[in-house]
Amino acid sequence: MDNKLKVILSREETSARVKELGEMISNDYRKKELVLISVLRGSVFFAVDLSRSLTVPFSIDFISISRYGEKTDSTGVVRITKDLDVNIADKDVLVVEDILDTGLSLSYLLRNLKTRNPKTLKVCTFLNVESRRIVNVPVDYKGFDLPDIFVVGYGLDYNEKYRNLQYVAEYIKD
Repeated sequence: MDNKLKVILSREETSARVKELGEMISNDYRKKELVLISVLRGSVFFAVDLSRSLTVPFSIDFISISRYGEKTDSTGVVRITKDLDVNIADKDVLVVEDILDTGLSLSYLLRNLKTRNPKTLKVCTFLNVESRRIVNVPVDYKGFDLPDIFVVGYGLDYNEKYRNLQYVAEYIKD
């Protein structure tokens, strides 16, 4: 293993928690028209595993957002770089995120999605870093709470590397 990586969540821990989340979501969405929206790119690994754990019918779509600007605070501008292909009006929508930290991008995305008139709009995040939150956003389902550390693996990257790790690790920068 790379000496810059310290395992935080093992493959077994992540798999078990994703299965639990799948059971909770399946229970809550029985007899509903569920649409999963995976926020690209990081959440793809989580969204695929989560979808395999669901026992209810669903459709899945993808959206990509980017934050521009030199700062990572509220002055950054968020824009959609890949929009949905499905109409979510009158459907039960679950946004699937890899990591929720400041809440700035997700807050923008939720405001945008609400204008499309979904029946319900909820959030499922794999990782939650509450200590970094700037904007309060609802979290209906979460995998794990983490302290303010930089993590990679299971879809999360550092310069587009490490997404394919089957565990989550703290990346120790030089």
